[in-house]
This record gives sequence, structure tokens and C-alpha cells, in this order.
Amino acid sequence: MPHPRSRRGAARCAALAALLAAPLVLTAGPAAAAAPTTPVVDFDGDGFADLAVSAPHATVSGVHQAGSVSVVYGSAAGADSAHPQLITQATDGVPGDLMEYGTFGISTAARDFDGDGYTDLAVGSYYAPMVLWGSAHGLSGGAPLADAAHRVAAGDIDGDGHADLVANGNGNLEVRFGPFTRAGVPARTDTLVIADESGPQRMAVGDMDGDGKDDVVTTHGFEEMQYRSRFYKGTSTGLSTTYRSTGYYTVGGVVADVDQDGYGDLVARQVGQVSEMSEFEAGAVRVVYGSANGPSTRTAKITQNTAGVPGKDEAGDNRRDFGDQFGYALAAGDVTGDGYPDIAAGVPGEDVGSVREAGAVVLLKGGPRGLTGSGAQAFHQSTAGVPGASETSDGFGRTVLLADVNANDRADLVAAAPFEDGTYQDSGAAWVLRGSKTGLTTTRIASFGPGALGAPEKEALFGTELAH
Repeated sequence: MPHPRSRRGAARCAALAALLAAPLVLTAGPAAAAAPTTPVVDFDGDGFADLAVSAPHATVSGVHQAGSVSVVYGSAAGADSAHPQLITQATDGVPGDLMEYGTFGISTAARDFDGDGYTDLAVGSYYAPMVLWGSAHGLSGGAPLADAAHRVAAGDIDGDGHADLVANGNGNLEVRFGPFTRAGVPARTDTLVIADESGPQRMAVGDMDGDGKDDVVTTHGFEEMQYRSRFYKGTSTGLSTTYRSTGYYTVGGVVADVDQDGYGDLVARQVGQVSEMSEFEAGAVRVVYGSANGPSTRTAKITQNTAGVPGKDEAGDNRRDFGDQFGYALAAGDVTGDGYPDIAAGVPGEDVGSVREAGAVVLLKGGPRGLTGSGAQAFHQSTAGVPGASETSDGFGRTVLLADVNANDRADLVAAAPFEDGTYQDSGAAWVLRGSKTGLTTTRIASFGPGALGAPEKEALFGTELAH
């Protein structure tokens, strides 16, 4: 029988269905060169990865769902939650004004867009997307980005060494090429008009064919139907205007060279053709391996029934009882320091004991055979050493990130639960688990919600987006 709070869980999932965000961005050289690595998000240039955590539903100065972004800077001791930075459209130097339902931070993409050596942050919103500039003192000031850009991602599409912004502008696919001026103006913009009604919903960016130029894999659907994802090749003149199907119904995902063969691999959540049923699925992760021609016919499917993966596949049994949704959120990074990217897979619908939809995260490890279940680990709020307690509909792991916040050459896991209750319902929270030679560890976990960072709390959905 569903838990009494499952109805609230249904409302929560509906509210957040369109809020998951920008994918992990990886760049790669030619196949003979070193394998691609994850760019470090480092707003202040001190060598430690920084965290930008979105709360797009936050009420700011009385303005409902204006949205906020909290920055937690990395340090030798890990995530420095004692010195956070709160950014809203009421912050000095941030363009625009607070707007009701503005959802500032609904998506984010981190790259050095102006080429000054500091990571910048592109912030999507319902009304006024913008870029915030990195500096020796962290994020400071910004500029508006022209036209609508609810969803943003980043990479180097033409391989010229300048970061480019990829956006789903007005239902089409846009590439705004760097370097950007401090007025937020790109060097040029290409727009790929999507002729059908299935505009790009999410974008995964990375070099799948090993030519040194990032490609784009887009998610598409219309009403209740899901379409197969599309591969657009990056070229020296920009993004190809034609695409080919990856062959699978996938949503979002990341591009990471999990087998270190020099070609980025698409790791994405596989869903059925009827998208409205995805919340009731047990979930699956589809790996489409890269090749000199982009997506290849070599693929793998990983579920919680795969050998070595903790847990088991559990689908929902009715419209009030969600499935596990294994792979709902995905992130890539080298947790063990062995040179192979690992994959964090969020399982927000996972039941923990008798607690419905408490959520969990599973770490899948990369290696010479690619991504497998061997050595996989699982964590949730009932895992010994993890702060907090498993509660119904928390959705722990609804967003995930792998980033080396203490610069020890091992990626750390950031797992968020936007529906975690704090002082208020659905205020949200995040946890940072450290990477080690053997995998993730529960030693010295950092955890924080918006209240601890001096950010708005009430129904903020803190952790809806983690900047990559």
C-alpha cells in the first residue's frame, strides 16, 4: 500500500518534472590523445571545485518563486559551508529584477565564457537568463543573455578553445559561441530550427567522436510521447544542422569516457516511449559508447538487477506509488583516482526499508570494460554515517554532482534532496560525500540546507540544480 504521503510525492514530482537541468560537460581530444576530463568549476580560481546550488522556487524578499543560487566554495577541508554566497536578482551587480515565478537558477552551466581564466556561471530562468562572472573573489556581477534560454549547457562545439553556450531558445537549439563580451554578447550565434513540435528538452554535451570538438545529444518529446534522442556533431564551423538518432529513448544524461578509449560515451536514463509513465518505472541507465563516428552500436543497459548493483528493480504499482527511477539524475567524475570516470546515478524513488520514496544514490564505476555494476556502492539517509533520516518522498539523489571540492584528485559526491523538509516543508538539502581510493566514504560528510547558508527556506526546493 502506498504511504499516506505518496500523494504529496506525486505533487512534488509533477512540480519538479521540468526542472532538472543542465548536463555534465566534458571535452575530449582526438582518440590518440589523452582521454577527456571533467572541467573544474572554479569561480575564484583557487584550484578547488566550487558548488552552485539552485533553489528556483525560493521566495525572495516576498516575491514568490523568484529563485536563488547559493555558492559553496571548495577548500582543502572540503565544502566551505561556513562562508557561502547567496545570489538572487536582488544582489548588487546581478542583472534584472525579482519577478514572481522567475525561477532564477532553473538551470545552470559553468564554463569560462569570457576567457579570463575564471569559471563563469550561466543561469537560466523563465524570464531573464544571464551570465555571472567569476573572479579572484568568486562570482561577482553579470550580464543578461539575449532571448529566452530556460535550459543551458556548455562545451566547445567548434574546438577553438573558447567555451560555447548551448541553449534551448524558443523551442530551437542554439549555440552561442565564445568568447563572450562582458556585456554578455557572444562572438556569434547559430540557431538550429527544430521543424517539428519536439523542441530540445535537455542537452548532453561532450566529444563522442574524439575529434576535439564537443557534440550535443538532445532529448525530445511532445505531450505524453517520448522521441529517440538525437546526436548533433560538433564541427569547426559549428554544430551540424543534421542529426542522427542514438537509437534509444533517453532523457538528459552525461558524456564521459568511461572506458578511456578516447571517445566520450553517452550515459543517460533510458525511458519508455510514453514519457508520462517514466515516474512509475524502475529505471535504467543506457550507455551508448562513442566511436570515430559518434554513437556506436556498442551499448550497455544497467539496472538495479545488474550483477553487482545494490538493490533491485522496483516499479510503481499504481499512479500514487512511484518506481525507483534508477538513473533519474546522472553525473560523471573520477571518484577513485584510477583515471576512469565513474557515474553517480540518482534513485529518488527508492524505498528505504518501509519508507516510501526516500531516495538513494548508486555509484557505478568505470573501467577498461566500460561501465559495469562491479564494485558499485549505494548510499541513502539511513546509511550509517550519513546525516539525517530517511523520510517519505524526500527524493534523496534527485540531483547529483561529482566534483573534487578538496582538490585531492578524487571526485566527491554531492547529492541533493530538493523535497527534504527543514524548518519548512520542501526546503531542500545537500550532502557531500568524499571520494577515496576505494570509492565514496561516509567519513567527514558535509551537509547543509538553505537555512544553514543564509538562503531563503520556505518551499525553496534547494538542490533542484547543481551546476556542472
